[in-house]
Amino acid sequence: MRLRHPDGTVLHVSYGTNVHPAQDVDGLVEQVRRFAGPVRRRLGVDRLGLGLWLPAEATRRLATDPAAVGLLRKALDREGLEVVTVNAFPYGNFHAPVVKKAVYRPDWTEDDRLHYTLDCAQVLGELLPDDVARGSISTLPLGWREPWDAARARAARERVDRLAEGLGALEDRTGRTVRVAFEPEPGCVAETTEGLAEHLDGVDTERLGACVDLCHLATEFEDPAEALANLHGAGLAVVKTQVSAALHCDDPTDPEALAALEEFVEARFLHQVREQRDASVQRRDDLPDALGRTGPADALPGEGPWRVHVHVPLHADPRPPLRSTRDVLTDALGLLVGGAHPLVDHLETETYTWSVLPAHLRPRDDDGLVAGIAAELDWTRARLVDRGMEVL
Repeated sequence: MRLRHPDGTVLHVSYGTNVHPAQDVDGLVEQVRRFAGPVRRRLGVDRLGLGLWLPAEATRRLATDPAAVGLLRKALDREGLEVVTVNAFPYGNFHAPVVKKAVYRPDWTEDDRLHYTLDCAQVLGELLPDDVARGSISTLPLGWREPWDAARARAARERVDRLAEGLGALEDRTGRTVRVAFEPEPGCVAETTEGLAEHLDGVDTERLGACVDLCHLATEFEDPAEALANLHGAGLAVVKTQVSAALHCDDPTDPEALAALEEFVEARFLHQVREQRDASVQRRDDLPDALGRTGPADALPGEGPWRVHVHVPLHADPRPPLRSTRDVLTDALGLLVGGAHPLVDHLETETYTWSVLPAHLRPRDDDGLVAGIAAELDWTRARLVDRGMEVL
């Protein structure tokens, strides 16, 4: 889905396909037919963007087999779809029964992460529409915070620098520009924009930048204006934004709120929790920890509001008294695209949690999932139109 900013910049709005399980090229082709095409038709647009998640197994084949790329591109064209951005954060099976911290491996201390990301860049270069100037790839913010020391930091930086060199070589070879965006996430080496600015100090800022996930930003209680100022001060462009919302609980001691929070406890994904107290933020790595399920010593005190890393649907409300951080998302969108010139032109809705949401939010079948994804895109389109964007 494309919209035009008043300054003439084309904004590309996609939805993240990591919501769909797939491991190989055939799985990618099937999800295009089964879900993405129907989402486009339900949304009523001629062309829809996909924030394509490329699992490592599929990526290796696509990077080495021109026929496989041709098969995928033909499927995209047949369904009226395009790809300008790739999600290269999850490496392997993102829909395994238990993912949790496995999503952060391999990290940027390992060659497998570098090679996989460069493969994704090559594939994206081949999928980019001819009239699009550049592509984007989102990746993890170096790794999980433990274990991390000076030696691991040096190893990661060496691979990040090799990544920039590889992206330059790709552009020289193919004429296609691809930038990689590091995505701050709670619990990681760089869990905030301030941390990302610190850890990417001195990198090649023409090819490397930030992916601002608005669920992650809200979970960490980051102020959107201050977050963008952190990145600007470090010379890091906002290469990509994930339009997403977290779960907010005003009073975690309220029995009704606690019962509603319990509905979000599940085994597959990690749901980091943050509690704001005055100027400080207390942290737990998963919702069961914060609730005290793993022991009373792990429980957050509940003396301030909580935010939980759950990508909740943009258009639907969680069970009261919980709410989503749509207010933070809306404010951030205004800063990102509401000025004289947009700070970002690749936007991706990324609710990958549909299959593990509480029953009242979870789709019952394929049609329900298609309807939910389309509703999120429609919500995003409306917010952008409110800020002066023109649908193309």
